[in-house]
Amino acid sequence: MVRILAIADEVVESLWDPMARRIAPDLVIAAGDLPWDYLEFLQSCLDVPLVFVPGNHDPECTPEDPHRSGLFFRAGLPTADPRPLGGINADGHVVDVAGLRIAGLGGCVRYRPGPHQYTQREHARRGRRLLRRVRRLQRRSPGPVDVLVTHAPPRGLGDDPDRPHEGIEALHGVLEELQPRLHLHGHIHPHGRTMEDRMVGSSTVRNVIPYRVIDLAPASRQSAEAGARGA
Repeated sequence: MVRILAIADEVVESLWDPMARRIAPDLVIAAGDLPWDYLEFLQSCLDVPLVFVPGNHDPECTPEDPHRSGLFFRAGLPTADPRPLGGINADGHVVDVAGLRIAGLGGCVRYRPGPHQYTQREHARRGRRLLRRVRRLQRRSPGPVDVLVTHAPPRGLGDDPDRPHEGIEALHGVLEELQPRLHLHGHIHPHGRTMEDRMVGSSTVRNVIPYRVIDLAPASRQSAEAGARGA
């Protein structure tokens, strides 16, 4: 059983310590719009993997892979290490972490200029690219996706009617193919509401703002490794 601390959008002051230690998660999953220092503290304090996708209020966090020299480059020029330091960016990727297979898509539907915002058509392309990466990984290491983590929800499933909080249409196709047991997202603030889980086939769609503690047994697969391996 893997204990997940899932967080998004709102900083919880009591998680700064010692509450986070008492939860004793095996993995932190962040669904966007949280300060980098908050994520870095949790990863360092808990000494467990942190998997994240960026939200629409987050700064750019690419490139993801260092040059063979160990330096990071953007537009051919050296740049600072991408933050949050120590985090695994699952945006557009699928990774095996702490025994779970996790696929991710960050950002929201574009409503103003800024990073991590995409039109519905762009989200559709990003969704197709993610599915290709999942298929490629599954050919090498068969097994289902346990968790899909996104910043915004699917359109019509827990989103809001205003344009900044419109859901992503392409996530319906992603859910249909991947059929993860959990789809975790943020972006839609509760504001005192009870955010009910929604079911799409066998997938539970859950808003994790500000945090949820989830115990999930890894699915059976030929290779389920601790640490991280991605496609």
